Amino acid sequence: MALPWTTLIILIVISSEIIVSCSASTDADALLKFKSSLEISSNKDALVNWGSGGSSSSPCSGDKANWVGILCEKGNVWGLKLENMGLKGNIDIESLEGVPHLRSLSLMNNEFEGSLPDVKRLGALKSLYLSRNHFSGNIPGDFFSSMLSLKKVHLAYNQLEGQIPWSLVELHRLLELRLEGNKFSGQIPNFQQKTIKSFNVSNNDQLHGQIPQILSRLDPSSFSGIEGLCGAPLKKPCNAAKVPSIGSIIMVSIAVTLALLAIGAGIVILSRCNQSSSNEEDPANGKSPSASELDPGAGVKSPDRGSSNGSVTGKRSADSAKLSFVREDSERFDLSDLLKASAEILGSGCFGSSYKAALTNGPVMVVKRFKQMNNVGREEFQEHMRRIGRLKHTNLLPLVAYYYKKEEKLLITDYVEKGSLAVQLHGHKAVGQPALDWPARLKIIKGVGKGLRYLYSELPSLITPHGHLKSSNVLLKANYEPLLSDYGLIPVVNQEHAHELMVAYKSPEYSQQSRITKKTDVWSFGLLILEILSGQFPANFLHQNKSGEEEDLASWVKSIPEKEWNTRVFDKEMGPTKSSEGEMMKLLRIAMACCESDFEKRLDLREAVEKIEEVKEKDGDEDFYSSYASEADIRSSRGLSDELNFTM
Repeated sequence: MALPWTTLIILIVISSEIIVSCSASTDADALLKFKSSLEISSNKDALVNWGSGGSSSSPCSGDKANWVGILCEKGNVWGLKLENMGLKGNIDIESLEGVPHLRSLSLMNNEFEGSLPDVKRLGALKSLYLSRNHFSGNIPGDFFSSMLSLKKVHLAYNQLEGQIPWSLVELHRLLELRLEGNKFSGQIPNFQQKTIKSFNVSNNDQLHGQIPQILSRLDPSSFSGIEGLCGAPLKKPCNAAKVPSIGSIIMVSIAVTLALLAIGAGIVILSRCNQSSSNEEDPANGKSPSASELDPGAGVKSPDRGSSNGSVTGKRSADSAKLSFVREDSERFDLSDLLKASAEILGSGCFGSSYKAALTNGPVMVVKRFKQMNNVGREEFQEHMRRIGRLKHTNLLPLVAYYYKKEEKLLITDYVEKGSLAVQLHGHKAVGQPALDWPARLKIIKGVGKGLRYLYSELPSLITPHGHLKSSNVLLKANYEPLLSDYGLIPVVNQEHAHELMVAYKSPEYSQQSRITKKTDVWSFGLLILEILSGQFPANFLHQNKSGEEEDLASWVKSIPEKEWNTRVFDKEMGPTKSSEGEMMKLLRIAMACCESDFEKRLDLREAVEKIEEVKEKDGDEDFYSSYASEADIRSSRGLSDELNFTM
């Protein structure tokens, strides 16, 4: 029986009030949990009315805030403005995830210390204000990769250092970026956003290089206090400034070390020579040996030994400054060529830094500098590099050369113009590239599988032949053929740091049993496939869910009913995929089988690659993939619209 219009209106109003009430309750609980993580050093009454009862038990009443520092809209908390309150302690980002409409977070002018909070978990934030605190340390390059809604980022007057995160370039809506008064170093990333209205990096005196063209229209005060910058809007042409070289960026420490070794060797030689002269002195007349007596043929060996040692030391120093090539077909160059090469920072992280080095009248190379390999002996390292150098496959980025020094290592490869899969998936708009369509993504996944299969066949003694598989370690040729990089490095990485650096050590078997297995790369491969199909950055999901269990990208997909995978999981930016939904569903199921947390139940690599090879660009007969989907699922997937909702 149809209800009267008045009854329907009353029900709608009541339902709306219930929804608002539930939302307010959720916001209140989350904010009170957030409050409990804070310490208030000066203004003890700063947050006293949070949850104090009465009408103020709810943070919002419509657009009116009942709690101090709260910004409200339609009964929901959309902003926190907790400035000048003497706050310190831990910033509980997990609790703020329980405030679903939160779009602005300001904690300026407080006393927070340590690394920046993990705000990337608040992917919907539009404004982030953390200026004038005591935050310190490096910011990972990909820190902002999953926060594509950000418009305003204020981190000024802290103690942050290292490179300015490259992921800021990916924020295509960026309006304001304030980084002044920190300790950032290196070059300013190549910002391309025409939307930028306010930008300031002044008084970061270790920055250098040319100011990006898009920023040349800004006021010169945005770059004041930095001698190393050149170009507009400063009145300092870049031809007056020395172009940064790979030597100045990477090799300074090496050059200094070699110089110290040479000085040390000279001191040792002189000391030995003086000692030998003193020992050989004739006590009867106080004369030193003659030149003829110092001749090796005269039987006086001590000075000769000193000379010989100097020669050997010099030879070793010279050898240590040489690059070791592992490919016969590569063009030869030496360390001095790298010292002269102009350089560009491609990325920097805990594991190492990458630099693009354009050799004078020569090829463009990529130099990767690793610090966490200093426990590896020279012979062991050289033998492993030669082993990697012998690998040849269409889907592997070949190692060209390496440089060994006890404290750090350099690995040199060819430069791949199109860049990494990570940039193509998550930062394509910022670099002016189109989104990857379904055929390109399928081609990449199949190529990665072939490269992994080859590694497993050629490196059978390694438990995990790749060990560091992620989207930033998959490079793309112009035709979207993938190239795996950073493979086979587990044997030469310091084990005490490996669990912090390598993807393999993030696997379920390592977290549960402190071990990696032959199927660990399969787990990484499965996560990579999910990232490619969903367009979601895996770091978004590395946290505890509301049940207290750790959730990753695979757990997120698993939490969604299969009948909703087409509408909720697949990346809308793949374009029209209606004729391919069945094959995409098949590939998604294979990925989930690769991500099985129990490695005993997980697919092995050979089986996974074989199944992936069977996936086609377009749907075939139902019988072709009936083993992967029920008839109901097939009918459902074929009837679904291509208008998929996508959020990052």
